[in-house]
Amino acid sequence: MRDHRKHPRKPIELSIAFRIGDGPRVDATCRDISLGGMFIKTSSPAPFGATIEVLLSLAGLKQAAAIPSVVRWTTSEGMGVQFGVMGARETYALTQLLGSL
Repeated sequence: MRDHRKHPRKPIELSIAFRIGDGPRVDATCRDISLGGMFIKTSSPAPFGATIEVLLSLAGLKQAAAIPSVVRWTTSEGMGVQFGVMGARETYALTQLLGSL
């Protein structure tokens, strides 16, 4: 399978959460991450094409970053998401995290 990602993913084990629309917060785990997206390990993935909000604690931010994302693929283990537009602070904090991996 050919990888078409613009940003290479880095492995990480990180507690995160996500929300589908106005639905409840779902706790999950991030398996890998890049500036462009992440794989979320969850037993209840959102369907392909769904818009979700990823809640991610990043160093330097007072509260969890709420990153708009789109589900690009799903498996029995979880889902791959592509990040939408992030603010400058969130982008900087995510870049710092990636640089430390």
